[in-house]
Amino acid sequence: MGITYWIWSWMGLCKENDGRSSDAVERAKQSFPLGFQGRSDWKIFAQMTIAAAKAVREINPELRIVLGGISPIDPHFIELMGSHGVLDAVDVVALHGFPLDWNHWQINDWPLKIDEIRAVTKLPIWISEVGVSSFGAEEVQLFGLERTAQMLKGLVERVHWYSLYDLPATWTATTRHKEAEGSSYYRHYYMGLLREDGTPKLAAGSFPESFGICQWFHYQDHRLHSAVDWMHRLCVKHLRTGVSWADWFREDAEKWFDTQMKAVSAFDTTMTLCFTPEHLGMERHYSSPPRNLQDFVDFARWAVNRYAPARGSNVPQEIEVGQGAAR
Repeated sequence: MGITYWIWSWMGLCKENDGRSSDAVERAKQSFPLGFQGRSDWKIFAQMTIAAAKAVREINPELRIVLGGISPIDPHFIELMGSHGVLDAVDVVALHGFPLDWNHWQINDWPLKIDEIRAVTKLPIWISEVGVSSFGAEEVQLFGLERTAQMLKGLVERVHWYSLYDLPATWTATTRHKEAEGSSYYRHYYMGLLREDGTPKLAAGSFPESFGICQWFHYQDHRLHSAVDWMHRLCVKHLRTGVSWADWFREDAEKWFDTQMKAVSAFDTTMTLCFTPEHLGMERHYSSPPRNLQDFVDFARWAVNRYAPARGSNVPQEIEVGQGAAR
């Protein structure tokens, strides 16, 4: 198993602002509207990311560290991160894009959006989440998958398609305003290549072998092993999934994490550390920055020691830092 380490960045779920008028800060305010309120232009996030990345490198210097995916795709935000030293602490910049469902640009603009980020950083670029819902019709999703593959071919090092499974109808989608978002909310339930019952949609038959999958597994998720079976059938090599900091405080959490990471051991896995425990946040919200940044660093250190130790163990290494996106 290869692991890429991705520390939860709260990007797209939070904001920091001290009233400055710079383009980068103002765009961050508009793009990332939750959390970090009343704090200084993303410095808290930058300090957290740099500290966690340092801890990762102390444990396993060979792991690749990826800055969490941003959406909207905003070069000014990447420049802001550079000004805080974050880009010196990571190895890859990641983007999220859903032009047929949530973004305000067209699917044919993918090369332009990537060029905008390339203009402000020399780091490699990943598309860590891209997807199209079948909310209106499965034919729309099929078109979106095929056109996305066409647009991104040869442009980036890695693409993760979101997602393998539809979100079960009885689960709550993780969004800001829930049902008040109208159809934007319900599209979250139709992003999978597979329906909730595990049957394939039209797009599953055209899934390109060059793409990876982004699939979140909830605590004790009943879909875990069937998902692994399907990813093998689809010839998936790269997987992006999460290990929840909030779930770490559940009963038997480490047993569940062990089960999850063992199940996906055949894939080159991007491990996203995500979700602030409410009792440790500045606010009681999964997207809040922690009151004590060291708490997150300690969790990152634990996760890397357990699932991506230095070479010499029986686990090949790769890791990613920073996750989140606004939609």
